[in-house]
Amino acid sequence: MSGKAKVVITDYVWEFLDVETRTLAGLADLVALKTKTPAEFLPEAADADAILNTYAGPITAADMARMPKCKIIARYGIGVDTIDLDAATRAGIIVTNNPTYCIEEVAEHAMALLLACARKTAFYDRLVRAGHWAVPPGKPMFRIAGSTLGLVGFGNIARQVAIRAAAFGMNVLFADPYVKDRQFDVPGKKMDLRDMLRAADFVSLHPPLVPETRKMINDDTLGQMKPTAYLINCARGPVIDTDALVRALDRKTIAGCALDTTDPEPLPDAHPLRGRDNVVINPHAAWYSEQAMVGLQAGAPGEVRRVLSGEWPINVVNRAVKGKNRAGL
Repeated sequence: MSGKAKVVITDYVWEFLDVETRTLAGLADLVALKTKTPAEFLPEAADADAILNTYAGPITAADMARMPKCKIIARYGIGVDTIDLDAATRAGIIVTNNPTYCIEEVAEHAMALLLACARKTAFYDRLVRAGHWAVPPGKPMFRIAGSTLGLVGFGNIARQVAIRAAAFGMNVLFADPYVKDRQFDVPGKKMDLRDMLRAADFVSLHPPLVPETRKMINDDTLGQMKPTAYLINCARGPVIDTDALVRALDRKTIAGCALDTTDPEPLPDAHPLRGRDNVVINPHAAWYSEQAMVGLQAGAPGEVRRVLSGEWPINVVNRAVKGKNRAGL
């Protein structure tokens, strides 16, 4: 290796690394890996100055202790649930994310899944492919104009869903302990979570995955929903207790669900969520568009370049690390 900094890419999902190479040119040497766990990338990352991370994890305090030179872990995506943030702060490692690259895409995908539930398009497609041409198997169906959407979490993506849902004539409710009623100039009335679940015809999940939200959709919360209501998840799979969801579907506690993210991910071939007429499952695709891919690939390397150049990065997740980090920032 040269006298330049060393940056390890733990994993990536695109074909070329020209963006990373161009962004860090003259400043760092890149080591590009395709790993799934720290045990796989730590042999190369032990002397790294920075880590670029997509999915490989979880990255724990013990892993960080084995990377004594690491100044920044930059996530390509939005969520940081695979990184122990408290441990990173104690170790003086800056953690950044990429919070805006796919807001429109995920909002659009949530609406697509909502419409698939309401109009049963995926069900009818499977029916026709199997050689059947009939409307009655999809009954009953109800128009979404005048129905109620409940949003769990009211961050950037959820607010874009609210705007789109209102354009379809839906009433929008939200539950978020960190957002005040009418704080944003977008459709949506704040409610207590349980009251919102009871009122909603569709429930769309948009919270970050943190200890407080892990398995927040469980037997109790699913039991608050209408038996005619649908659950939509474009957030993180572990927000839902999967076993509880299966029980709710078996008992007809809810009408069905549409999941872009699952727990586990991917689902095993024989999983009880598979093969149900009232379940739509996508392979964690909500984030993707060609435009989003550009923003995804560019964000994290830019943050690494800032830190290695002595600048404070833009999207710091563990802000308490400022003034006590290995980069001296």
